[in-house]
Amino acid sequence: MTDLFEEELAAERRRRAQSLGEDQIRAHMRDVDYSIREYPIEVLVPMYLDGAEEGTNEIFIPDYQRSFVWGLKQQSRFIESAMIGLPIPYLFVADVGNENEELSGRLEIVDGTQRIRTLAAYLTGQLRLEQLTKLTELNGTVIDDLLPSRYRRFRRTTIRLIELTERADEEMRRDMFDRINSGGEPLNPMEVRRGVLKGEFLGFVAGLAADQRLREIAPLSAASVKRRDYDELVVRFFAYTERYNEFERSVIDFIDEYISSKSEFDAGRDGPPMAAEWYRMLDFVETNFQYGFKKALRNTRIPRVRFEAISVGVALALRAQPDLQVDPARVAEWAYGPEFTKLVTSDGANSRPRIAARIEFVRNQLLKSL
Repeated sequence: MTDLFEEELAAERRRRAQSLGEDQIRAHMRDVDYSIREYPIEVLVPMYLDGAEEGTNEIFIPDYQRSFVWGLKQQSRFIESAMIGLPIPYLFVADVGNENEELSGRLEIVDGTQRIRTLAAYLTGQLRLEQLTKLTELNGTVIDDLLPSRYRRFRRTTIRLIELTERADEEMRRDMFDRINSGGEPLNPMEVRRGVLKGEFLGFVAGLAADQRLREIAPLSAASVKRRDYDELVVRFFAYTERYNEFERSVIDFIDEYISSKSEFDAGRDGPPMAAEWYRMLDFVETNFQYGFKKALRNTRIPRVRFEAISVGVALALRAQPDLQVDPARVAEWAYGPEFTKLVTSDGANSRPRIAARIEFVRNQLLKSL
């Protein structure tokens, strides 16, 4: 009897799930109109290049897209695939519609920026092929090295586009960008945030991240720069400075929630005081830390946890004592010593106690110098 009751209960749960699930599917279904278009490379690339500097090109890359991150090998293999007729994934583009007068009628690339940039680089002679496995005789060549007949045929190679109509609003395009990029080579959290989260705050962050001085005292690899890791450092500075004691378990969630809290951020109103604190911190680090954020003179990159500890600790010390003066020699004793090194390299570095310990260590050491 009990077994029969359990079976009936399970069946009722399935029916309920099916019914409610169908309701949710219908509620979230989007009526997306699109067309499939096909352009030869010699037409598609000028649509992207002509007017790019002025921001009037017919096909453009929106600000939420990632930088050009393909290496020479990836670019060369893509050109090789196009050359020998292997299937090329569709480019997804969207008609911006009338939501933005300057962009109206132009096509925003939702997915395919690496491919169109590679085609443009090759067609303009900027890409020299490398590490080809099938067309090995073309290694080391540029497009002008092809036979004239092959040159013409390559330029006539067609690329297919799925073009969303103007009914696809910005929210829909960003959602599609996020979902398309959940597979393949994953975007890092900052790249995803630029695609999904809106508002002026991330633009403000990008401006601070572009400072050349930051790159000198906090060096990152070229790949990290392309993937907007400097933006990540700037956001972490503000997030931890404001609320490091509210950290829970996930850095990504913590940063996402902080950025979401800035939805009403106004660059003209909120930007100046935040920028002032950022630059005061950079000035102090540059003046008083022998190697900037680095662990040693010859380091070519910095760990994030070290950057967080120093930048936030300095900012908190300056909040407590705005005219703080320290002896760089005394700073060096602890900033490059074993105790601080252990704090920024220990296991569990992203637990709340560890975050607080390394930030407060820097703050307290600086204030002891008074």
